[in-house]
Amino acid sequence: MYVCYYTYPGGSHHSSAIAPTLTAAPQAATIPVTEPLLVPASQPALPPQTGIPTLTSHIPITVCRKRPSDDLMSQSPMVTNGTSPPHLSGSDNDAKKVKLEQNSPNGPSRVVHIRSLPPDCTEADVVQLGMPYGKMSNVLLLKQKNQAFLEFLDEQAAVTMVSFHQQNPAQIRMKPVYVQFSNHKELKTDQANSFQNATAQAALQAASAVMGGPTEEGQKRTTLRIIVEHLVYPVGIEVLYQIFSKFGKVLKMIIFTKNNSFQALIQMSDPVAANAAKLSLDGQNIYNGCCTLRIDYSKLNNLNVKYNNDKSRDFTNPNLPSGDPGLDQAMPFGAQVPQMSSYGVPSALGAARMMTLNAAAAGAGNAVLLVSNLDEQKVTPDALFTLFGVYGDVHRVKILFNKKDNALVQMAEPHQAQLAIAHLDKVKVWGKNIRVTQSKHTLVQMPKEGQPQDAGLTKDFTNSPLHRFKRPGSKNCQNIFPPSVVLHLSNIPPNIEEDFLSDAFAQHGQVKAFKFFPKDRKMALIQMASVDEAVTALIAMHNYPLSDTNHLRVSFSKSTI
Repeated sequence: MYVCYYTYPGGSHHSSAIAPTLTAAPQAATIPVTEPLLVPASQPALPPQTGIPTLTSHIPITVCRKRPSDDLMSQSPMVTNGTSPPHLSGSDNDAKKVKLEQNSPNGPSRVVHIRSLPPDCTEADVVQLGMPYGKMSNVLLLKQKNQAFLEFLDEQAAVTMVSFHQQNPAQIRMKPVYVQFSNHKELKTDQANSFQNATAQAALQAASAVMGGPTEEGQKRTTLRIIVEHLVYPVGIEVLYQIFSKFGKVLKMIIFTKNNSFQALIQMSDPVAANAAKLSLDGQNIYNGCCTLRIDYSKLNNLNVKYNNDKSRDFTNPNLPSGDPGLDQAMPFGAQVPQMSSYGVPSALGAARMMTLNAAAAGAGNAVLLVSNLDEQKVTPDALFTLFGVYGDVHRVKILFNKKDNALVQMAEPHQAQLAIAHLDKVKVWGKNIRVTQSKHTLVQMPKEGQPQDAGLTKDFTNSPLHRFKRPGSKNCQNIFPPSVVLHLSNIPPNIEEDFLSDAFAQHGQVKAFKFFPKDRKMALIQMASVDEAVTALIAMHNYPLSDTNHLRVSFSKSTI
């Protein structure tokens, strides 16, 4: 909760709550606090206008504390000082107790009141408006009321800002806003709820770094490089736009894969927005327990975007052609995921672009895959269950009776189907490059009772005990990798030796290397001669009985031996 202290003329000090009580996200019960980040203040860059004084004293800015790493895209509101709509505590909530000064001519104060903000305004936008006038110590955005309070370290800086904008109307995101003194003399933040202020403090710290003083390399850059680790759910341009636009205007974006990892380049409108996004989002999860953001500055100052499609987007130029994003690469990371926070896709994309996105979203809602170019002499429902089970829980498999090199695989969830497409399409299995695409079918039908059986070509695995992802938050969700020559082995009993396992895997290809984990002999890494042989070995050896109670677990690994 935020408390403002102010003085009535001729009266004593009073306090009044000026922000509603926020309902925290479910995972935010215990708040890990990082070490305080102290950024010295120094001479800020002069604004384009003349006659505006600046601060030169070295004063530490307010401490930035990161919010915990829960899911950024959950349906529960993100508790970051008004960034998304809070749950109010009732009809008589604290916000209604606040009498916001609308037109009263208040005397000088370190706190500036800004009204008529655009709906998509962020703390970074408010802070950037105040940057030319001096160092700022606090910011409070009341998003539902389209208003904000900006506190300066020095009253003269606030006086200069208000005086200047009385003659020169201010704008935020091309919308005129009104600047006046607040009757609040100071903004106080309750440190017990400091996690609610993460976005605001990140914007202040970003501004301090940009305005002057010792800065890390890249803090004045506007382009960020993002790597998404533990990619369990599809992540695309729309998802990233929803997240990063909370910290300022997103100009351009490019997404791609490199070294088997999902990466993106995002160009923000200014260094404050870029730095605020980096400080707030680095190390955070897009979804609960997975899709972790790793953010650094890019050496590119300007992204060259030629097409508006699922791989690149110029939000400042909606008239760019769509080009050909490539069917093989467009869907895996560009699809929408159901039940996300709805911030909307920018209207500048136009109706035609929205139709394309809706078609992609519809496809992403289907959990049935069509697998083709299989080796019909070797393929079985159990083999496909094991292979596709690396990327999700397989419920049903049907090998087509009249075309046995084709099969339908029904996953438990649509996002698991997208992961399977991303990692298995064009992978060599039994010497043939299989194709994995979305099926037009939404359900794999079992043979009806009384009809002739299909010779075991259709199988239901819904209740199989071998599902890898049936427990929510399982560690398996964080260890999903594309097919590789190195396999991870686990659940090895203590009496099993290297020679036994190497000989068993040698039945399915050439074993190049083997290594037990030094601190845990229940796990090991084994390297095959090729990815094709590793895929074949995984299909054959996963769930291989090593004792009465131990069955071998096999998965792809990103490690090397």
